[in-house]
Amino acid sequence: MKKIIAILLVFVMTLSMVACSSTKEQSSETTNATTGESTTAELTESDVTISVAAIETAYGSEGWVKVAEAFTAQTGIKVELTTDKNLEDLIGPAMQGGEFPDVIHLATGRPAGLTEQFIKDNNIADITDVLSMTVPGENGKVSEKIAGGFTDTSLTNPYGDGKTYLAPMFYSPCGLFYNAGLFEEKGWEVPTTWDEMWTLGETAKAEGISLFTYPTAGYFDAFLYSLMYSVGGADFFDAATHYEAGIWDTDEANQIFGIIGKLASYTNPITPAQANNQDFTQNQQLVLDNKALFMPNGTWIVGEMAEAPRADGFKWGMTALPAVSKGEAGYSYSWFEQAWIPAGAENIDAAKAFIAFLYSDVATEIFAQYGAIQPVLGIAEKLEGDNVMFYSIYDNGAKSAMGNFAAYDAIPGVETSSVFFEPVNSLVSGELTVNEWLENIKSVNDQLRENLK
Repeated sequence: MKKIIAILLVFVMTLSMVACSSTKEQSSETTNATTGESTTAELTESDVTISVAAIETAYGSEGWVKVAEAFTAQTGIKVELTTDKNLEDLIGPAMQGGEFPDVIHLATGRPAGLTEQFIKDNNIADITDVLSMTVPGENGKVSEKIAGGFTDTSLTNPYGDGKTYLAPMFYSPCGLFYNAGLFEEKGWEVPTTWDEMWTLGETAKAEGISLFTYPTAGYFDAFLYSLMYSVGGADFFDAATHYEAGIWDTDEANQIFGIIGKLASYTNPITPAQANNQDFTQNQQLVLDNKALFMPNGTWIVGEMAEAPRADGFKWGMTALPAVSKGEAGYSYSWFEQAWIPAGAENIDAAKAFIAFLYSDVATEIFAQYGAIQPVLGIAEKLEGDNVMFYSIYDNGAKSAMGNFAAYDAIPGVETSSVFFEPVNSLVSGELTVNEWLENIKSVNDQLRENLK
């Protein structure tokens, strides 16, 4: 009897040692995966569920569903996915109570300013180490997949400390969109300088067509950034977006607002009344109906207006902002969305693995099916249709503008959008002059510089 008991004890101890060894091995793989020291494909946390919240835009939400499923299949980490067109309203109340999604896909530049608020409050996790992680299911590192420049901008490194806090997501070359069919019909050339633009404005006015419109004032960001590059180059852009003293007293600043003021006089007068989240498509419709020639927008416009009526012979065209002088290059702003991890997220390591997976061939090909293009090397070679034209704009002589206003500590009643973009509505409607707008920028610029992070 004692012999039988002894045998049973040995058997139980052996099982225990095997289980312990297995647990240690799995734990080691998980740790290595999250630090990027081994292939993250080994990360299999079947008991971990991360929450991912993604804004639903013109790309829809189905791509996110499929990517989440692919991530779970690859890593074993389950995903609780939330998508909504008004994501801030959906996740905001819970976050105020201290419950944060593990990953949030929500770009800067939205009216609610939720991402900007997290940046200002230093409530976004440092994800620099994600760049050195191995993409789950692949052999290369994340940094080897992302196109150059996308992690060297204030849109991803908002504090200028050499660290990355926001992951670059779906990108879109922004520019002036127009009806190429109308230009062919009229025999008009697309302007390459602002002088040519004003000449075309007079020609179009004679035919009852406005030169310009814009969806909302928020779309004026990419326009202003490109114009800043076009007039003053990268040095002026960097100085202006970091609130350098006296920057808005310069000749470049006066030239920029001179162009904006003149363009306002050529803008379809109904634009400000429709420049809101409910009616912005009506401003976009002005271009489709040949009631305005150009509007600033991004490549998502094609999907967003896919079912909208349009003039006979309509064809999408896109051009960079005109150059200041003949022979100089125009600029196209490269706008991209961001994914980030709240500092208070519960599963930061698993969240980093998810962000790393977003740059996998599997994820990028899924997203591309819905028109959402990741900033990964070689992606343009996989595109077709209008996207070939849009994503080759930099191959046709345009230069890329990238970046935005630097982060600053919260100032009651002051937001960069309300200072630099939204006044365009009042300018077009005649309630504000260029000089008044510029003087207001000067008065706020010092506050922004003093509160620069």
